[in-house]
Amino acid sequence: MAEMIIEARDVTVELAGAVVLDGVDLAAGRGEIVAVAGDNGAGKTTLLRCLAGLQPRAAGEVGVLGRPPADAPDFWRDVALVGDEPAWYPGLSVLEHLELMASVHDGARMGAEEALEPFGLTGRRDMAPVAMSTGQRQRLSLAMALLRPSRVLLLDEPERGLDAAFRMRLASILAAYAAAGGTVVMATHDPAMAKAAGARLVRLEAA
Repeated sequence: MAEMIIEARDVTVELAGAVVLDGVDLAAGRGEIVAVAGDNGAGKTTLLRCLAGLQPRAAGEVGVLGRPPADAPDFWRDVALVGDEPAWYPGLSVLEHLELMASVHDGARMGAEEALEPFGLTGRRDMAPVAMSTGQRQRLSLAMALLRPSRVLLLDEPERGLDAAFRMRLASILAAYAAAGGTVVMATHDPAMAKAAGARLVRLEAA
């Protein structure tokens, strides 16, 4: 049986007096990809924020790597999150963003130059992220997350802005991450990409 990396039990979240998650359970083992699907408003993003220690809960328990998640440096050393588009550094190119990410994390999984090709960024290496398309910036966000060392990836609609071909490439990248022992939980509206990655599908219903 795979080592449990993420365990959420009976998680309930209320926002502005409305129940968004109502007694949700979720578990993910070492080397597993879990795809969380559901209609808009079902609470997929809220669940990911709970797993990242960014969303208070009204009830329930969450454990990540054997401890409660927390917005703290020791937690983020093991966990990488791709959610809302990050604030890009003015004046830094695509390559320089990747170099910065590699420089602040010991044991990067790949070098900045090495990360360009698999994420389709070779021809954009000298561009500023703000000058690129939404899909190109999403590929950069994913490259920055996959470049750094981590044991857990939390992805909120990673397919956002990506064309069909790159979605399948991303599925392969995530499958390789899991095969190396990483754990992935992603909220997605793309069941085909999830299936290609070998994910176990979990469906959330609106509370």
